[in-house]
Amino acid sequence: MSSATPPWQPTASIQALHQRAALLADIRRFFAERSVLEAEVPTLSHRATSDPHIDSITALCTGEPVYLATSPEFGLKRLLAAGFGDCYYLGKAFREGEAGGRHNPEFTMLEWYRVGWDDRRLMEEVGELLSQVLGIGNIRSLSYRELFQHHLQLDPHRASDEELQECARREVELSFVPASRDECLDLLMSHRLEPAMGDGITLLHDFPASQAALARVETDETGTPVARRFEAYVAGLELANGYWELTDAQEQQRRFEADHRYRAMQKLHVYPFEERLVAALEAGMPECAGVALGVDRLLMLAGGYQRIEEVIAFPIERA
Repeated sequence: MSSATPPWQPTASIQALHQRAALLADIRRFFAERSVLEAEVPTLSHRATSDPHIDSITALCTGEPVYLATSPEFGLKRLLAAGFGDCYYLGKAFREGEAGGRHNPEFTMLEWYRVGWDDRRLMEEVGELLSQVLGIGNIRSLSYRELFQHHLQLDPHRASDEELQECARREVELSFVPASRDECLDLLMSHRLEPAMGDGITLLHDFPASQAALARVETDETGTPVARRFEAYVAGLELANGYWELTDAQEQQRRFEADHRYRAMQKLHVYPFEERLVAALEAGMPECAGVALGVDRLLMLAGGYQRIEEVIAFPIERA
């Protein structure tokens, strides 16, 4: 529907909303067939994300600040540590300031965890889900290094800062100098490499160690430390972000504190981090792999929609 429709009406067509209902049913069937249980975790919490690239939405509850969950990750990991087993969450997540053609501050997220699995095995299941929903049989898996070497003749792990900056200036129209090597890599990925991925399913793994987030860091076959995480793309659109999960409580604490220092240095809001996750890791969260997938984006691809408001009944402008 166009913006000229009355503001009480949904921006998504009734057909798109029926497709959404069918997609949610298909996802639940996919996991039921694999004996993965659906779990509910709070969307309101006294703790927030520490990720420097994500901002939480703040609310008041009984006079105290609380935060809308940017993902169900912390709650699901606490369940894993308690012995819940393979589980998934299918529901709402919230992120401040994310609005546009592919983003809405309130969105639908699918996140699931497999006990005893690593990132490679979970990548295969992500490919199976995407192939089933989208009807795509072309699935390729390649490393972050292979993607950069194929398209840019550059090793992203070993190139110098100067080489990365020069490559970014050559390949991307910039009006500024990137502040870090990760910023160079992100610019090259979003502006040059994602559009070159093609129409199939691309599973990209072994990211730079500096981009580990909550994934473990291991040494690859070349002796290079890499983050054991992956991203799934279809037609250059990122759909999923997965990890061979970090289970080291001390390392998790260190990363939370590093995020806080970075946020403070960048004059970003510093939120209370989830120390209960650290406690869960200390208690013994099992070895596992987990992945988060954007359901609204998946529906956009499945139905051939161009903008996120075409698949959400009431985006933020009409909420």
